[in-house]
Parts: sequence; C-alpha cells; structure tokens
Amino acid sequence: MRSRSRTGILLTLSAAACATALTAPAQAVGAAAPHTGSLHWGPCAAKDSAPGSECATLPVPLDYRKPSGPAVDVAVSRLRSERPGARRGALLLIAGGPGGSGVGAVAQEGEKVRKATNGAYDVVGIDPRGVGGSTAADCGIAESDRQMVDFRAWPRPDGDISEGVARARRIAEACARNGGDIVRSLTTRNEARDIDSFRKALGEEKLSAVGVSYGTYVGGVYAQMFPERTDRWVLDSSVDPDPARVGRGWLANMAPGAEESLPDFARWATDPARGKDRIAERPEEVRPMFLALAAELDRKPRTFKDTGHRLTGNVLRQSLQLSLYDPDRYPQAAALIRAARSGGDGPLTAPDPFPEPLPQRDAAVFAGIVCNDGSWSRDVSSYERGVAADRARYPLTAGMPASITPCAFWKGEPAEKPTRITSRGPSNILMVQNLRDPSTPYRGALKMRAALGDRARLVSVDAGGHGVWLDTGNACSDRVVSRFLVTGQRPAGDTLCAAEGQRSK
Repeated sequence: MRSRSRTGILLTLSAAACATALTAPAQAVGAAAPHTGSLHWGPCAAKDSAPGSECATLPVPLDYRKPSGPAVDVAVSRLRSERPGARRGALLLIAGGPGGSGVGAVAQEGEKVRKATNGAYDVVGIDPRGVGGSTAADCGIAESDRQMVDFRAWPRPDGDISEGVARARRIAEACARNGGDIVRSLTTRNEARDIDSFRKALGEEKLSAVGVSYGTYVGGVYAQMFPERTDRWVLDSSVDPDPARVGRGWLANMAPGAEESLPDFARWATDPARGKDRIAERPEEVRPMFLALAAELDRKPRTFKDTGHRLTGNVLRQSLQLSLYDPDRYPQAAALIRAARSGGDGPLTAPDPFPEPLPQRDAAVFAGIVCNDGSWSRDVSSYERGVAADRARYPLTAGMPASITPCAFWKGEPAEKPTRITSRGPSNILMVQNLRDPSTPYRGALKMRAALGDRARLVSVDAGGHGVWLDTGNACSDRVVSRFLVTGQRPAGDTLCAAEGQRSK
C-alpha cells in the first residue's frame, strides 16, 4: 500500500508529501456558516484517480467553538464497494505526514484496499485542511528555507545549530505574518473533528479506518474523542502518543530508528546477488564506511551534475535516512554512496535526491500541526545540549532529530492541550508494526500499545521499513489485518509475524 499517502512522519517524502489536488482548486477561508449535511459527488479530476472514484468538497468550521462562523473546505473522495451486497460501511484511509493526502490515498491505493477487503467497504479519504484540494495553508516561507536538509535543521559538521536557529525563527515569523487563521487552525484534534464531520456527511453511524504513520496519531486521537463512532480501527506504524512529547518525541525517535534499521540495508547492500553494485564485502563494514564518507563530504562536498546542488555529508545522511523507509529505495541509496566514493572532483552523475524545495503547503502544514499541537522549549541552549548528546549516541543522524524547529519561536500558545490516549473505549483496535521502522520505531509503538490497554492488539512483524499492511509483502500481517477488517476477528493477544523474505527490488 506504499505511495505518497504513506508519507513518513514529518515530511519525509519532500515534495511527494502532498498529492495533486483531485478536486476543484482550494478556496480561501470563507465567511459563510458551514453546512455539513450533504456531499455533491462528481468524477475526480486527476488522471491517476481510480476508475469509478468520486470526489466532493465538504465545508467545515474553521473553529469548532464557533460552528456558525467562517468555514474552510476539505476535499474528500470515495471508491464505492464493487459488491454492494457485501458492503458493511466506509473505510477511511488516514494518510501520514503531517501533510499526506487521503484523497491521494484513495486514488492510488483504493483499488488494492477494496480487493483486500472483498468489497466490504466504500474506501474513502479526506485531505486534511491545508493539504491537497482542501483550503490551502501557506506561510510564505522563503525557498532557501524550504530545502530539505535546511528545513529539517541538520546541524553543521561541528554540531553548531546557529544557522538552524536563525532559520527556525524566520519560518515561525513567516507563519505568524502570513499563515492567518488557517495555519492557526491546523491541529490533530481539528483533523479528528473534520473526519467526524465527514462521517456525518456520509451518513455513517460509525467509521472503520486504517491510519498510517502520523495517521496513527490522528486515528488514536479520533478514537479518544469519538470512541462510539469507531468500528474497526487499524493503526499501522504507530507514533509515540505521549502528550508531553507530541511532535518533539516523533522527531527524536528517528535517531534510534535509523540505527535499528541500518542493518537491513547493510545486509542487502553487501549481498553477493548485488554483483558490481555491492558497496562493501560484509554488512559490518557498511556503517563505518558510511560515517567516514559523510565526514569526508562534510570537509569537501561534491556537486550534482543535474542540479548544481552540493552533495554534503548532511545530504548523504538525509538521503540514507529516507531510503531506510522502503527497501525499494535501497538501490538509489547504494548508487549515491557509490557515486560519492568515486574518485575525482568532477560533477556527480547520480541524481540529486532533493532537487526541489518542499512545497509551501508541506512546510506550513508541518509547522502548523507540530507547533500548534504541543508545547516546545524556547530555550535555545536546551537544543544545543540535545544535539550534542544525540550526535554522540546516534551518529547516523548527526543530531538532526534533536535540533531546533520553528516551534521554539512559535507565536502564541496551543489552543488546546494534547490528547491523552487511554484505555477507555471499545476494544476494536488492531495495531501492526515492523520491528525495525526508521520513522516510527517499535519503542514508540509499544507506548501506543500500553496507552490503549485492552482496546488494542498488536501484531509485530519481523521486518524493516515504514508501513506494513499491503506493503511489506508479509502474508501473515496482511492476512491478519484484512481478516479483521472483513470479519472483525483479531488475535486473542499480541502476536508476531515472522520474516518472509525481502520486499526490495
């Protein structure tokens, strides 16, 4: 089920995080009171839409405390069950991100999901406010501040974060100056409310859902706010739900996640089956070789022929960190490493992994949600100390997960406290999680599992990469999730699906 909708936590797919709008162009915040009672479905406009899929626009309150006040539009879509007699409800695909498109998920994955669930559902999606075909979010952030390795605040080779501090301040000021009410309204709790407005407009008493990556937090928050409206609920690749670490903890977990995932890449990249494309003879050689190569690029960057951008140590680190999400990306990571190790000072023919800056929407949605959702330290020295400790403990990510974000300079305090996910609610949640996930590592999923208590069962999968259902090629986990969605049957207790080969090319 891998696609851009499976965007890993915090803009991991760069410009791919937001799907192309599949409905009418997004509108500005409206002054009229919203009416969420009906949807006017029509054919989806995008050429990659699933055959038979329908799209619509749903007005929802900008501020749910003022339901008759200004409205924003959210784009929605559905792919009806091909077996009406078997239909039991609607299955919502909650995309990752923040910034993933649920409408894009239906377009790209809906047919596969419909087949896996034997027509038991209309497969539906929603573009969160700010995303895709919904009312746009835009902070007017300078292009130079939206380059991937800058927006994610990689420290300098010596650990200095002063450039990141200045950039974080500029981004926060741009959002305060240009973001308006729509950026201030970007929260996970509002996304959950928008989902419930969509449920009502669909005429469904309850929803089933599959939330992926950050979408597991959205799904968990919805299940806490509207437990009686959940039917069969799947959380795939769960984040740490600790309300004291919302956003900040998700970033921090990337550091151990990369370290735990690297051995999978190392085994692949040194397999004799790779032939001339092997990057080392033995798996244990890959980590020290990579660290030495990144350090060399810190001192003497190379240049990409296709874009003229520099290949620095941090670009190499960022590229590997993202490649660990999906073994299908291993060949690109290995090719970049081989190119960087090649002799000479001429331009690199390997493609630039980050040729374009993050789109404005991606940047604004990231900043809005993670900064509005929780409280962040405003003490710059605390980030300096955190980066120093993180660099020493997790050199693959060189301190980036502990570095400063625009949230340190965000204007205003969160309008609401983060949601505490608890064991109070129906026992209708199935979690599925790879043991070696570089983005939402297993340790965070265990915290989600503990928070949910008897509401959930956890299926652990002996695999690497980010995303499980219809994604790893693991027949055991696919079977368990699909059976639950179709029949409601879950394992009696937490269970493990053994490794079933490698899903990479």
